[in-house]
Amino acid sequence: MSEAYIVATARSPIGRARKGSLADMRPDDLVAQMVRAALAQVPALDPGRIDDLMVGTGQPAGRQGMNIARIVAVLLGLDAVPGTTVNRYCSSSLQTTRMAFHAIKAGEGDVFVSAGVESVSQYAHGFADLPDAVNPVFADAAARTAAGAQAGAPVWRDPRADGRLPDAYIAMGQTAENVAQLHGVTREEQDAFAARSQQRAEAAIASGFWARDITPVTLDDGTVVQTDDGPRPGVTAAGLAGLDPVFRPDGTVTAGNCCPLNDGAAAVVIVSERVVEALGLQPLARIVSTGVSGLSPEVMGLGPVEASRQALARAGLGIDDMDLVEINEAFAAQVIPSARELGIDESRLNVHGGAIAVGHPFGMTGARITSTLINGLAATGGRYGLETMCVGGGQGMALVLARE
Repeated sequence: MSEAYIVATARSPIGRARKGSLADMRPDDLVAQMVRAALAQVPALDPGRIDDLMVGTGQPAGRQGMNIARIVAVLLGLDAVPGTTVNRYCSSSLQTTRMAFHAIKAGEGDVFVSAGVESVSQYAHGFADLPDAVNPVFADAAARTAAGAQAGAPVWRDPRADGRLPDAYIAMGQTAENVAQLHGVTREEQDAFAARSQQRAEAAIASGFWARDITPVTLDDGTVVQTDDGPRPGVTAAGLAGLDPVFRPDGTVTAGNCCPLNDGAAAVVIVSERVVEALGLQPLARIVSTGVSGLSPEVMGLGPVEASRQALARAGLGIDDMDLVEINEAFAAQVIPSARELGIDESRLNVHGGAIAVGHPFGMTGARITSTLINGLAATGGRYGLETMCVGGGQGMALVLARE
């Protein structure tokens, strides 16, 4: 059974949706640039050998539709390379990496590209701009969610305990408020965590870390974008404390302690050990294991807990073996209890800042965090890393990497 190795990564700067540096760029053109850049890092590899080009996206419709992966292959002149588009929402491009890992383990291919893209700027009128998207069976659940948000919802409890369906379409911010209530995460804790994310990102910019992690993007007019839009210098918890709650009048989640809406793309090249040996490649990391889990959509932010436990158990490792951990910062309200449940030391968690600072383009994030984790391990001399995230709709996903 072959091992699976990551031999190249490329991730774009992350733009702010609708008003940022990548707002006018087509998502297919954006991810094509990242795939091209990742492949260019492995000149000994013939792109025609790619067994599958897989692109994750959280909303595979509109300009992200029409099987964007196949469009990218053709844009790059790789007519003989098949492509598939995958949606596991926030972890879509971690799922494509998992698919490449499994295919290599099964002996059904040697070269894969795992990529991801999201352009919230290119959504026509937001996430729900599709007629009849919501199954009417969940209408009562959605009404309860809205009523609870207005009235000040009680501490979350499983709706199935009362024979009801959970709200499968619940807004992510409402899930964060539920998790905060369930685990007693205070506003002060969330603001302190968010400020730390911004401060760590600021320090990582100053050290040159993010410049090494980012692959510049060339816009249609020739402008080159080289930095993330999101990080803000000088952020403090005291400053964040002045922001109003966004999702509930008496809530704790604000625009400052959660991720923004974003645009971005990333790509990862994954090959078998046969290809590594035949071409004399130097791998960046070995994929050790993965995990995926499900839970109530109404507390989806706790998804990293079980998924990480699965991945660690399959790797035969514990959380203390991880030199670095990256939990996607959808909301401070969900990262804090997830990290506590897993027993993660703060000194190893999101050490260069996370999505609260740099951003979270849904389909891109899985591949982006893989790049950041690998570069972080290289910068610190660490060996093992854990990447994990919550997933809209009530899921979690995780990946264990080894730098060898």
